[in-house]
Amino acid sequence: MRNLEKSASLKKKSQKMQIPSDITYVRKTSAEIEEFLRSRKVDESTIFDIRLCSEEAVKNAIIHGNKKNKEKPVYISYALEGNKFTLEVEDQGAGFINAKIPDPTVGENLFRAGGRGVFLIKKLMDKVEYKNRGNKVFMVKFIRREEGGSNAV
Repeated sequence: MRNLEKSASLKKKSQKMQIPSDITYVRKTSAEIEEFLRSRKVDESTIFDIRLCSEEAVKNAIIHGNKKNKEKPVYISYALEGNKFTLEVEDQGAGFINAKIPDPTVGENLFRAGGRGVFLIKKLMDKVEYKNRGNKVFMVKFIRREEGGSNAV
């Protein structure tokens, strides 16, 4: 029965999950996304970028958005249609103003701990939008598939 469930989930183009605001779920979530992409023959470089961005977004939602309040869930949805991968992460926090996050690559910001996750997401994804007062991030990555994979680009 387990194999039937797994093969049925491979056919799905999109997935949704809800996790508690517990930092131990960051890697579990990205591993699930990674498995989803690998089963669809997405190239390793693209999987690395998406995994890093998903970990940063989920970590930010847990720590900064929900303030590690395990009663507040984080909602994650992702999909792959053709060569377009979308990922959305939403927390229950008050949100933030993206424009107020200082660039971590200039001046005194080089030594600050914060802002690098948002910076990496912007650099590695093809499109990034913050919605709902900044407590929802929507990301797009155009993917390449491994040679021989379906819909190879």
